[in-house]
Amino acid sequence: MYISINRSFSPDYLLKYSQLERVNSIEEIQHPIIREALKRHHLKPGAEIVSVADIPAGTGLGSSGSFTVGLLRALTARRRDFATAESLASEACEIEINDLGNPVGKQDQYIAAYGGITTLYFNTDGTVTVEPLRLKGSTINKLESNLMMFFTGYSRSANEVLGEQKAKSESNDADMIANLDAIKAMGYEIKDVLESGDVDEFGLIMNRHWEMKKKRSSSMSNPLIDRCYEKALASGALGGKLVGAGAGGFLLFYSRNQAALREAMVSEGLEEIPFSFDFSGTTVLVRD
Repeated sequence: MYISINRSFSPDYLLKYSQLERVNSIEEIQHPIIREALKRHHLKPGAEIVSVADIPAGTGLGSSGSFTVGLLRALTARRRDFATAESLASEACEIEINDLGNPVGKQDQYIAAYGGITTLYFNTDGTVTVEPLRLKGSTINKLESNLMMFFTGYSRSANEVLGEQKAKSESNDADMIANLDAIKAMGYEIKDVLESGDVDEFGLIMNRHWEMKKKRSSSMSNPLIDRCYEKALASGALGGKLVGAGAGGFLLFYSRNQAALREAMVSEGLEEIPFSFDFSGTTVLVRD
């Protein structure tokens, strides 16, 4: 996600994202995240904000969290202010969760700010503890080689899917709480197996994780996703999951037989999206 803020030679705000806005005041801005961020940072008129992304919104890869963190970093850099990863992540969460009332978690904003392969502890007092995993270079190489991601061609609003889960959690639904506790336990398992270098076991845990995740919402999956997932396992994948809130976006698999998995997914019309790990988090690429 790339965010640029440029001087404009007209006394208004020019915003370019998936839509185009030209407005005279912050209150007129339709994009909710831009509007709330500019309210906080008091950006004066005569500014052009442009966003470009490698991945479309609504596909489960944390685009809104990355957008918010990137926008805040650009706003602070424009003022020549220093911003820590913690301050960026925390403020991004305040905007999305408190200001806008979106039923999202804090993981997207924090990983966008910090980067890396990281453990996030969400404490009961609202704070987040960030601890990078202690991984060998060979473990990172195996992960990058054996993880494969495919676009299902579907997109959805995370708010729609997460709303059902949020309502069940806040009502102390016993099944939902038990499910979330099981997912949390798997998080500790994943940390242990990756730090020990047992990458294949991570793939198997992914399969267990997906089975638990599907139980959280009736709209978590669909026939296409279910068919592709079963075909992936039959083609040698040890496990996988739908990334994000669910109901569309990207399928991520762990497989030691990349060629067979690629052939199986291509036969279903899915496009592979190559990726690599980023350990720098949000950064300033250019400063005027």
